[in-house]
Amino acid sequence: MKTLHYCLIFVGLGLTLKTNAQTGISGQIKADYVPFSNYVRPIDSAKTGSSSDFKRIQLDFSIPLSIKIDSSEQPKMWALKLGGAYAKMQNRNYEEALFPTEMLNVQVGVVHMRPLSKKWSMMAMASVGVFTDLEKINSDDVLVQGGALFIRNFNPRLALGFGAVVTNTFGVPMLLPGIYFNWVTGGRYQLHVNFPEGIDFGVQMSPKFNLKTVVELSGMTAERNRDNKSTLLGYVQVIAGLRPEFKLGNSFTLQLTAGTTLTRSFITTSRKLKDIFKEKEFADPRFTTTAYGAVALKWSLSKAKK
Repeated sequence: MKTLHYCLIFVGLGLTLKTNAQTGISGQIKADYVPFSNYVRPIDSAKTGSSSDFKRIQLDFSIPLSIKIDSSEQPKMWALKLGGAYAKMQNRNYEEALFPTEMLNVQVGVVHMRPLSKKWSMMAMASVGVFTDLEKINSDDVLVQGGALFIRNFNPRLALGFGAVVTNTFGVPMLLPGIYFNWVTGGRYQLHVNFPEGIDFGVQMSPKFNLKTVVELSGMTAERNRDNKSTLLGYVQVIAGLRPEFKLGNSFTLQLTAGTTLTRSFITTSRKLKDIFKEKEFADPRFTTTAYGAVALKWSLSKAKK
């Protein structure tokens, strides 16, 4: 599960950006819901009578600050990224308070993309945000992150990148590897793989309607103080489902998702450097599989540069 936690750091940084440049404001508003499912006790993997649900709303904006096209028709771009997510949870029939009832993630960042050659480009980013359970907000809730990726553009539909990410997620500045992979096929049937965000396979039923099957990773992070020690609590979920997608004019897309949770858990991580790679005595708390639903409205107020 530590791998999933690291993946969430990259998702939060915005490393899942597509490698084409947006010439206008883009973003999305999304609400998703996971109904109550049973808590699985880590010590013996027994399903208990305790249960929790998960309700979340997210809002993201990407605002180009500067875009220049070089002689080889490749973009050099600066963009401002704003994002926020608020989640509310109900926890029933627990003997003690194990999980938060609220989580808030808000961050602002700057992204820079520039070509290095016809096949190589660089993407750099930096962000600062507040990641809290809203019990008490202080400097421990502020996470600063930054990184750079070098991306090989094999063709307009396939890109692979690698680099490094610096984050204070673990209390002290730490260098972590960064990986980017984006692949989308063409034609009526389309496969899209975007690491670490997810994968989808769809068919274009009409110019205004696509039907997709999706598997997606998402989550949230909150700093919590336990026994006078700063820890990070990561919420992780992987879902699978069907997603009808409706194009509303040239700028808006409505997505509806219905499916199931493949995994849903909380990961508590010590922020001490010496504890980062220490094996845990028990597995992370998790929940039984249940239904999943989401609705999202996405917009791009101008066409992407191909």
